[in-house]
Amino acid sequence: MFNTITLKNSTKEGLAAFLFLMPNFLGFLFFTSLPVFASFLLAFFDWHLLDPWSKATFVGLDNFIVLLKDTFFWKYCWNTVFLMLGIPLGIFGSLLLAIVMNQKIKAIVFFRTAYFLPTICSGVAIYVLWMHIYNPDHGYFNLLINKFGELLHIPLRGPQWLTDEVWAKPALVIMGLWQTIGGPNMILYLAALQGIPKELYEAASIDGASAWQKFWAVTWPMISPTTFFIVIMGIIGGFQSGFDAAYVMTGGGPNGSTTTIMFYIYNNAFVWFKMGYAAAISWFLFLVILIFTLFNWKVGGKVVHY
Repeated sequence: MFNTITLKNSTKEGLAAFLFLMPNFLGFLFFTSLPVFASFLLAFFDWHLLDPWSKATFVGLDNFIVLLKDTFFWKYCWNTVFLMLGIPLGIFGSLLLAIVMNQKIKAIVFFRTAYFLPTICSGVAIYVLWMHIYNPDHGYFNLLINKFGELLHIPLRGPQWLTDEVWAKPALVIMGLWQTIGGPNMILYLAALQGIPKELYEAASIDGASAWQKFWAVTWPMISPTTFFIVIMGIIGGFQSGFDAAYVMTGGGPNGSTTTIMFYIYNNAFVWFKMGYAAAISWFLFLVILIFTLFNWKVGGKVVHY
């Protein structure tokens, strides 16, 4: 009798769980799994977006062969990697900011909110704001540079931030740092710092450890799992980022110097309507991200303190 009641309860609980999971499962199936599978098939076809499916031509690995010989693609890969140079700087800045925000100071909640605010603001609004900051004639950066030159009696003139091939990518990196240093990474580090037992710091103080020694021997090992997670997610996001900022601020220019892999995928798919080639680039990008993630998992896992 008891087993029968238990079985009925288990069946009801299983059915309830299935019903709760069904909407998410259906959404994942129709809006994620099927498009991913369709893009995999498209990578082996030559198909113009505006043509009917019947005109799709099977080309085998031709899209991938063209990809490997595409000089523009490799240039845009370099652009993407250059923009990812901001990842270690952002991680360091987020950790430093989290340490400051972990102190018991007045109005700490206000400061935490203020630093996190750029993360939740509209991306387009931020890009427009930074376009004004980077304006070569009356932007704040160039005005400060000019003023500094006047103080030193040196004729300094700020660069053409968004229209110069040399300065366009660094300009996007600087803006990205401002936008992300106080974001989710800071929150993750802050949570990790608050989870470190105070007894460890007290023991280190008794041993006569300095502030730096406490950080290196206690703080850094204890937050290493958080750092490991942030690095992996940062690299994954870095390979997939750069489209929205470049689209609004530079249009991918000047001379393609801010066009990233994602921007190139967008252009091939929705500007030039070469869906097969765009799908091939997407799957090549997936393979690169997978390799880097596995490498980080293997190497980084050895230095993480659990």
